[in-house]
Amino acid sequence: MQKVFIVDDHGPVLRVLRLGLEQAGYEVSSANNGSECLVQLCDQQPDFLVTDIDMPRMGGKELCFAIEKQFPERSFPIIVLTSRSELEHRSWTREIDNLGFMEKPVSVKRLIATIGATLSNDSRKCGT
Repeated sequence: MQKVFIVDDHGPVLRVLRLGLEQAGYEVSSANNGSECLVQLCDQQPDFLVTDIDMPRMGGKELCFAIEKQFPERSFPIIVLTSRSELEHRSWTREIDNLGFMEKPVSVKRLIATIGATLSNDSRKCGT
């Protein structure tokens, strides 16, 4: 079973994403912020990571850069979810390999389709 790690500080969003992904057949782990994610990441060894951008303690942008630094050989793709659509809030994502971007509100079906397509692709590059 493929593992997806979700990082989001909004309980209702986290529950909806978890439920949708579990119903689609994924094993799901979660954290409420980037700091919690980093603590759990080695043990969880996800196939895919989905993170919100605006969170307390450590947001998604900081989490992505921390993952790049701590896990330079990571094999799992990352999708960043945010309601920010302005270009300056999106441009940093080009600095990190294998990272996609989805604007909120996110369709759970679209997220599941993106994860499925990415994981079935041998190169495991985010197609968002």
